[in-house]
Amino acid sequence: MTSATPPVVEHRPDEQRYVITVDREQAGFTEYRDRDEQRVFFHTEVDDRFAGQGLASILVTEALADVRADGKRVVPVCPYWAKYVKKREEETADVVDPVRPEVLAWLRSRLD
Repeated sequence: MTSATPPVVEHRPDEQRYVITVDREQAGFTEYRDRDEQRVFFHTEVDDRFAGQGLASILVTEALADVRADGKRVVPVCPYWAKYVKKREEETADVVDPVRPEVLAWLRSRLD
């Protein structure tokens, strides 16, 4: 599915997620929970109908920029986030915190 208009990323703080839309249709999202000054990203998903368009990368790039602008830090629990920040370590090191056992325990308690 190819779009005539560029994808749009929207932060929805009430839902604790960033959403990417293509032609006003939701194509994917990434979910997080805030832990003090950290934004812990734990799940990212792009609908199969929109696969192969680089939307997950656009979504994470925009979410990361938003987190940086808010003065928060990212904890990449989600495998896609982990891969993304590892591939771009030099660009993201200033805003990424490691995934630690206490963060995982905290996250589990928030998702139950």
